[in-house]
Amino acid sequence: MSAAATADVAAAAAAVPGAPTARRVPRVLSIAGSDPSGGAGIQADLKSIAAVGGYGMSAITALTAQNTLGVRGVHVPPATFLAEQLDAISDDIAIDAVKIGMLANAEVIEVVAAWLRRTRPTVVVLDPVMVATSGDRLLDPAAERALHDLLPLADLITPNLLELAVLATAVANAVADERDARDAPDAPIAPATTWAEAIAQAEALSAATGARVLAKGGHLAGGEAPDALVHAASATVVEFGGERIATTSTHGTGCSLSSAVATLQAELDDWHAAVAEARLWLRESLRHGEALEVGSGHGPVSHFAGLWSRGGVRTAPTPAEIEAEWWGGIADVRDAIDDLPFIRGLADGSLERGPFMHYLAQDALYLRDYARVLAEASRLAPDAAGQAFWADSAHGSLVGELELHTSWLAGETFTAEPDATTTAYLDHLLATGARGDYAVLAAAVLPCFWIYVDLGERLAAGEFGAAALDPGHPYASWLVTYADPAFAVATRTAIELVAREAASATPARREAMRRAFRASAEHELAFFAEPLA
Repeated sequence: MSAAATADVAAAAAAVPGAPTARRVPRVLSIAGSDPSGGAGIQADLKSIAAVGGYGMSAITALTAQNTLGVRGVHVPPATFLAEQLDAISDDIAIDAVKIGMLANAEVIEVVAAWLRRTRPTVVVLDPVMVATSGDRLLDPAAERALHDLLPLADLITPNLLELAVLATAVANAVADERDARDAPDAPIAPATTWAEAIAQAEALSAATGARVLAKGGHLAGGEAPDALVHAASATVVEFGGERIATTSTHGTGCSLSSAVATLQAELDDWHAAVAEARLWLRESLRHGEALEVGSGHGPVSHFAGLWSRGGVRTAPTPAEIEAEWWGGIADVRDAIDDLPFIRGLADGSLERGPFMHYLAQDALYLRDYARVLAEASRLAPDAAGQAFWADSAHGSLVGELELHTSWLAGETFTAEPDATTTAYLDHLLATGARGDYAVLAAAVLPCFWIYVDLGERLAAGEFGAAALDPGHPYASWLVTYADPAFAVATRTAIELVAREAASATPARREAMRRAFRASAEHELAFFAEPLA
């Protein structure tokens, strides 16, 4: 195979696209308590934020001693230190969204409220931690009153059904007080036992606060676990259905959902879309929670289950690392090519004409089908630049290189059929193309570029002896084609195209690419060896 290349190929080389523009990552602050078991609180928030594509930060309102079985103790640092945490973050970092969770007492709540009024974050999601699953109240009356004053500062409130009932009672009492009425509830409003009751309570809360409310039906009886995004100001109720997921891994679901919604709203600027996507993510995480095998009580959800299954947990190499690894991985093949009598004889001029002409004849036959393989790579390429490059390479193989072969082979008698070595190489490339995987095919054709340009550059540099540089060398005009600068440019483009494709591939596909690359390199060795075999 020759190394001649056309200017068309070099021109296509300049058209390789750069890396895609990176998406802007939402910067999300969680203001919440700490859960050392990792399933709830800021630990769950930070995992959730990262899982849906955000950068998480945290200001800790309380330290807890808890596990999957329950809470053993709570320590609340001074509220002044919480204020220092919040100011340290907002003084330096732009905050795209805030999620608020556990606020242990009135002083803590007042610090958060003052900070919100001062900084005015674009997105505020409040997950009111007020009532334990057992029904026990977690806040004293003063803290509950302070929390009620915090509600209008939120854009979205995400209570569970127990908390929703407490908040619905509070807003009903507040409305009655404003009217100096005597029709305030005689007793606290009971937690909803039907979905209609839950939506009605959410509508009342939304009307009183101006915030959207995410009503969550996970605690209702039955096989469904619906949610609804309620906004009284626009008189909208958007419902989200879904079958209940049978699992005991429900620890921290409220924390996780609210953090995910805050992050997605900061990115999408669409509450409906943010809730819909957050629910899809949470339901997937719920389904995989028990596989974590964390604790003997209510375990956590598996926040990264989807990412692990779709993207793996191994670090993807960079294109430069792919290039170095693959080139180093065929060092034994390249060394064997260097040591071949054909290459040594070609370099010093001692190669007899018969084996050389046999090589040229087989190369001409090879190029005929190699051009078809390059055309298939062009057809499969995912972008215009790749399509143009491989198409021009196919054109170069047919026109530029075959013309050179014809000038050498004119008047010669040679075999008109590919020999076994040429056939094996072409079968490998044609079969790879027939499978329809662009990335694997591109990797398979790369050695025909890379090995040749490497040989040419080293021949031109005299690494194989000074004879290769002698103008009187019997194959001097042929050796010049190996060091063609246009072919070097085209080869660099081919390397970059393939390395970038490999870097973005799944591990399994990247390995298939590497195997195809290695197989083609071994066929190159056999092709060089065959004329003197």
